[in-house]
Amino acid sequence: MFHLIPTEAFLATPATPKLAHRLGAEALGTFWLVFGGAGSAVLAAKFVGDDMISVGIGHLGVSLAFGLTVLTMAYAVGHVSGGHFNPAVTIGLAAAKRFEWKDVLPYILTQVVAGTAGAGVLWLIASGAPDFEACGFASNGYDALSPGGFSLIAVLIAEVVLTAFFLYIILGATDRRAPVGFAPIAIGFSLALIHLISIPVSNTSVNPARSTATAIFAGGDYVGQLWLFWLAPIVGAAIAGITYSIVTGVNREALDVSGEAEVDAK
Repeated sequence: MFHLIPTEAFLATPATPKLAHRLGAEALGTFWLVFGGAGSAVLAAKFVGDDMISVGIGHLGVSLAFGLTVLTMAYAVGHVSGGHFNPAVTIGLAAAKRFEWKDVLPYILTQVVAGTAGAGVLWLIASGAPDFEACGFASNGYDALSPGGFSLIAVLIAEVVLTAFFLYIILGATDRRAPVGFAPIAIGFSLALIHLISIPVSNTSVNPARSTATAIFAGGDYVGQLWLFWLAPIVGAAIAGITYSIVTGVNREALDVSGEAEVDAK
């Protein structure tokens, strides 16, 4: 019988498993996010069959793939690690007092290593194609490396705003006052929507681990532009984490890491 997962499963509380187990869950989730999301772009977005007819999944398919990776892994291991799979999410949750700052660095290191491993396995598979070229490799960029040629400023604004809203959705969906068990659905579909909006702008990051993983294999200027895809998502996530309590009327000073607090009725 299927049971909806409690909202508490997606929050790092004192009752959560040991750090080593949480890091293992984060590794699985981040690997799957990069392998599944970037894999859909590299392997399936523009696939052409033997009859020279395009059967690729395109922009819509890639967007859904990224959303589905998060949705599926949030249900699979969210109850173990909190289901972050993203350094910006980890920092945003810590800024919102939903996660312990002492665990931020281990989470981020795990996410980057696991994401890079996912990109590495994807590269091994993709390089088996006769016409494979690593150029781009679903990486993020601005100016000439933006799919639509968008400027640095445009990409910066897009990534800050979209990551902030991603965190607002995560914080709201995992709030103890939210409907129970539906957080992964809201979060997964929000990530799909973010990709629908911003693939033409930056190829969609909102996740420094995902950006780092693919840039390593794309090489060249993609690595040189990585700074933006760390800075912008972290800034957006921090803004959301700090301001969520203001927007929702939660007394932030009364929050503990479990997310428990009284709502300001004034």
